[in-house]
Amino acid sequence: MIVDKAIYRDGTRETITGDISDAWSAARARGGSFLWIGLHEPTQEEFDLISSEVRLHPLAVEDAIKAHQRPKLERYDDTLFVVLKTLLYVEETSDIEVGEINLFLGHDFVISVRHGGANPLKGVRRRVESDPDLLAAGPAGVMYAICDAVVDTYSLVSYEVEHDLIALERRVFSGEQSDVTEDIYSLKREVLEFRTAQDPLIPVLEEIVKGRVELCASNRELFRDVLDHLLRVDGKVDEHNELLSSALSAHLALVGSEQNKVAMQQNADMRKISSWAALIAVPTLIAGVYGMNFDHMPELHWAYGYPLCLGTMAVAVLVVFRLLRRSGWL
Repeated sequence: MIVDKAIYRDGTRETITGDISDAWSAARARGGSFLWIGLHEPTQEEFDLISSEVRLHPLAVEDAIKAHQRPKLERYDDTLFVVLKTLLYVEETSDIEVGEINLFLGHDFVISVRHGGANPLKGVRRRVESDPDLLAAGPAGVMYAICDAVVDTYSLVSYEVEHDLIALERRVFSGEQSDVTEDIYSLKREVLEFRTAQDPLIPVLEEIVKGRVELCASNRELFRDVLDHLLRVDGKVDEHNELLSSALSAHLALVGSEQNKVAMQQNADMRKISSWAALIAVPTLIAGVYGMNFDHMPELHWAYGYPLCLGTMAVAVLVVFRLLRRSGWL
């Protein structure tokens, strides 16, 4: 749907209340004006009127309606088509929602198409309307203000990701035997989405800063400032990714160490159990031999046979006990 539409001339806003085509034709006739139409997730029917009036390229229109494009800058005759990715940090789930802003820019018009809930452009429009220099810059000033707002949001999201990363590091080294592998992978996936959104925007801004985009050539210093901010965010995202990889490696090493300790303790317990079983087996063997109830057995009717048998058991158990104790099994 159309969120807002206005014509800007000589630093003032003229809200369009009737037909867009008639209002824009009148503004063009007066000169020194530009049109800015803002749309949010428009349908094909809603976009047809605007695209036919401004004569936008059908491939760019298709991209703007379907969204899911990577950040880019494309030229279609005298029209620029720019795609920006927007980010929204969801504090309850620590997720990053990715949206999109598509910009069509000509010498006398701006059409902004927003998808998702991130970076509503109402505040950007107010900023442009209150800044005579940005209004004087025309469509390039609008594009700068939108890019600046998007990159500022990147900085805020980067701060939130850093906060989550610090919390994860504390959990990894807290000594608690909790598995945070899934949480680390989840945050690493969010960082990857972050990088996918902001990284391709760097060459787009570099193209503008180098003066290769005629429409923005006179405002390169503004875009240079945005590029500097974006490069700082890009460095932060790289740091976050590296720290998450290190945190994951450290966590897996600590988990492996704990598992080794448990395995060693289990081995020690098994050795003790086996040792006591061996001690019990020695007298059991002797008692089993003399319990077979044969009539003709040595010492069967000897008066000292019973104490000799018990003494032999005791000596055998003592010898086995000392051997196991010396080997460290007991």
